[in-house]
Amino acid sequence: MDGSQVSWLALESHTPQAGELLEPTVEELVTGSARTTERVLAAPEELGLDSRTAFRRAATELLEQLPEGTGRLIIDLAGTRQIDSAGLGALMLVQRKAAERRLTVCLRGANEELRFLLVLTKLDDLFELESSPS
Repeated sequence: MDGSQVSWLALESHTPQAGELLEPTVEELVTGSARTTERVLAAPEELGLDSRTAFRRAATELLEQLPEGTGRLIIDLAGTRQIDSAGLGALMLVQRKAAERRLTVCLRGANEELRFLLVLTKLDDLFELESSPS
């Protein structure tokens, strides 16, 4: 693969039924060279007490797939409408596990309310923050 090629792999697409918890979805992005590998994890609509376990499990599995010291996990929050203290705790745990392997965690597409919450709790410095792609 040369430096200009990008490949995507969508692993799951699912429409939830009434009362069903939406599992995080995973995409793989291998950028330009073999030096940097990124994984994209789409967070659930409500990241909280009920969804934190599945979210942490999916994030941990992706972190383990990334090359130590050069990988990056992107957590796509564009579809996340609500996050509670359990959800913030899950994000902190993911960031800590990434730091242990010298990996980067990026929060993409966080709405203004979530960005404010991250600043208020002083967690904004732990993550890279990105806007959603246009």
